[in-house]
Amino acid sequence: MSTLPQHLSSLDAIHIEDLLVRTVIGIFDHERDRCQDVAINITIWTDIAKAAASDDIEDAVNYRELTKNIIQHVSASHCLLLERLVQEVADLILEEHQIIATRVKIEKPGALRHSRSVGIEILRERS
Repeated sequence: MSTLPQHLSSLDAIHIEDLLVRTVIGIFDHERDRCQDVAINITIWTDIAKAAASDDIEDAVNYRELTKNIIQHVSASHCLLLERLVQEVADLILEEHQIIATRVKIEKPGALRHSRSVGIEILRERS
């Protein structure tokens, strides 16, 4: 997913890269009885001008707290499909009122033989 809608290109972006979380994910019995690693990459579009001017965390997207919430959610999840998990993470991110849009990519290492990973990437905007 390389193209970005024009209206997002003028916004500021926050990147969270290679967040590793252990969770139960998969449709097969052998995937349901143990946790597996997933790698999460997130881009958040927002306007950082107020936070940059004030230097106050209250004016910023608190990405530390957001990341904690994502880790907690994904760790407790028991989704069958990556499609469901990636949508849930995007929905969680967009609950933060300052976030205008997010791109979320979740990869499942070793999901396919002869492949480093399988991943799904989505772009979602506040409606």
